[in-house]
Amino acid sequence: MGLDLHKLGHLVAVAEEGSFTRAAARLHLSQQALSTSIRALEREVGVDLLERTTTGVAVLPAGEALISDARVLDGVARSALKRARRIGRGESEVLRIGHTPAVTGDEVTALLREAHAEHPDLATDVNQRYPAELEKQLLAGELDLGLCRAMAPAHGLNRATLVHQRLQVAVAAEHRLADRDVVELSELADEQIVVWGHPGRSGYTDLLIESCRKAGFEPRTHRNAIQGTPPVTAVLGTEHVAFVTAAPGPAANGKVRVIELTPPIEVPLQALWSAHITSDARHTFLETFT
Repeated sequence: MGLDLHKLGHLVAVAEEGSFTRAAARLHLSQQALSTSIRALEREVGVDLLERTTTGVAVLPAGEALISDARVLDGVARSALKRARRIGRGESEVLRIGHTPAVTGDEVTALLREAHAEHPDLATDVNQRYPAELEKQLLAGELDLGLCRAMAPAHGLNRATLVHQRLQVAVAAEHRLADRDVVELSELADEQIVVWGHPGRSGYTDLLIESCRKAGFEPRTHRNAIQGTPPVTAVLGTEHVAFVTAAPGPAANGKVRVIELTPPIEVPLQALWSAHITSDARHTFLETFT
């Protein structure tokens, strides 16, 4: 039995919109046509996928499972079509890379420089993406590779660690610790620590919090209100401290001081990619590090 990708797309739209009316408008279909499509899909699968209620639509467990696979299948189908067209037209492949704000542009550049040293013909296009957007575009085949820290791979994605980097501490130039060469992690027990994701919802934030707990204290965290900026800038205009992977010394035109953190703590810089989408350029990049 084959599944109709159009019907799967209809199911995804209804689940995302939480309403047949809104999903029908998004898909430019009549509500009756959309309902008929979903009913036909449920007959093909043999189980109910959605629960219709007076207030909207709830996705049943079988529907959730099928939607997870549908996103993967849709991305594979789109990527297969683009790949065939590119090869048929004799066009070279460009590796499309996204990176979360936790991975700095300098760190991406260092990785690319290393990859290009071994593979000079590797063409790349790099853009920053927030974690949810990164995950969505990887599954949809709109990105070939995602660079992140401690993001759990979604269904259909693979993950590998490329390098480990040492954590340091960033403070504003006026901070009481700014004249120090070395700071012990336990000394940060009374400091407000800037993080980029909500605890419990960000793998990287949870990793940083766990490092503090191992040092014997429960950290006081503050989520950075200005997302997407370089990590060292998160402490500007504040008394907060931030964990960064930048080298010790002045940063942000002397407005920030990065201090060596002891004992040494290393954090992973990782790659995410679709487990079912073919990319020779991605394979070339990954073999440099794995």
